[in-house]
Amino acid sequence: MKKSGRTIAIAALMLLFAGAAGAQDCRGGQRPRQVAELMFGRNIGDRMGVSERAWGRFVEHEIAPRFPDGFTVLDATGRFRDRGNGRVVREPSKLVEIVLPGDADDVGRLDEIAQAYKRRFKQRSVGIIVRAACVSF
Repeated sequence: MKKSGRTIAIAALMLLFAGAAGAQDCRGGQRPRQVAELMFGRNIGDRMGVSERAWGRFVEHEIAPRFPDGFTVLDATGRFRDRGNGRVVREPSKLVEIVLPGDADDVGRLDEIAQAYKRRFKQRSVGIIVRAACVSF
C-alpha cells in the first residue's frame, strides 16, 4: 500500500471510530477521545539494532514535536510470523500510546512517525492501532 493509500485507510478508520466514540457513554468526567497505539520493533535483521539512546533521540525528534501534549512509552516484546520463511520472530519493542488531540492532521502525524522510523531503522512496518476510548486527566 502506498503512503497515500495508508493515510486514507487510517483516516477512514479514525472516522469510523470517531462515530463510535461519540456514541460512547463516558462517565465520571471522562470524555470520548481517540487513542493511538504505535508498535515499534527494535531488531534490525536478527539482532538488536535500535539502542535505548537511538530510541530516545527518535522520540525527541519525531514523536514529541508532533504530540507535545504528551504520550506514554512502554517496553514490550513483539512476536510475529515472518511471512517470508514462516518462522516466529520475537523482538524487543516499544509501545507508544497517545491520546489524540482531535486535530485534522492527527492521522498524518502518526503516519509521519511510522515512515520516519521505517526509514531511519530499516524496518518493514510500524503497527498502528486507533481506537475509541473514554478519557480523563
